[in-house]
Amino acid sequence: MSLRYGFRTFLLEIAMIGVAVAFLFPVYALITLSLKDKRGIAEAPLSPPLPPHAGNFSDAWQRASLGSALLNSTVITVASLLVLIAIGSFAAYFLARQATRLGFGLYVLFLLGIVLPFQLGMIPLFKMVDTAGLLGTYQGMVVFYTGIQLPFTIFLYTGFIRALPGDYANAALIDGAGHLRAFTQVVFPLLRPITGTVLILNAVFIWNDFFTPLLYLGGSPRETVPVRIFAFVGQYVSDYGLVFAGLVLAALPILVVFLVLQRYVIKGFASGLKG
Repeated sequence: MSLRYGFRTFLLEIAMIGVAVAFLFPVYALITLSLKDKRGIAEAPLSPPLPPHAGNFSDAWQRASLGSALLNSTVITVASLLVLIAIGSFAAYFLARQATRLGFGLYVLFLLGIVLPFQLGMIPLFKMVDTAGLLGTYQGMVVFYTGIQLPFTIFLYTGFIRALPGDYANAALIDGAGHLRAFTQVVFPLLRPITGTVLILNAVFIWNDFFTPLLYLGGSPRETVPVRIFAFVGQYVSDYGLVFAGLVLAALPILVVFLVLQRYVIKGFASGLKG
């Protein structure tokens, strides 16, 4: 079967190129401005940075104290992801196998957690964290992100597990394995595609979250990258090269993680949500 290249196909290609340019232009502007000094930005802000001025990155790294901020964001993000995957996957395994009113009711309850915005309970949550002595700590942020993102994580895992054949887990149970062993040794290795999706979606949310770390970690040594960048931009707002270099450094780690795991996002949705 041969496909004919017609005028309609040409228009679609032009439209796709236009959309690609619209999405890539902010990235180009961000990188270009980060590689120019003040004079280059004033004369031709969007021209190619020739020669590139890489000194903005070292200055932004030192003045914004991004080293400690990156460490804080990494610890909070990784710890939250580990807890979310451990609890969310096993809870989804229970909900997917329980065809009872209790299982359905719990699943609906978790879905309500996706619909309702957490800002509705921000003041009670803040008081609870303060009463527990977790303000300004890694533990407080991990507990907060686990509670906020757990409904979404369970929703993704449940859809994927329901699409899996139940013969594997049933065979392990018949052989004498308990549900925990059947899940960890048989079911969980099959969850690799959706686990990649859970990782990247939750990592992007946790890493880029600004309001919650500002509220719970503001003024403490454990400020995350968005909070530190916010203070840095307010201090050097007139030095665009320095500001954009700081933004590039802040976005680079999570961008690398996304590029590594991006194939799992589509694969996880395509194979899991159909169930």
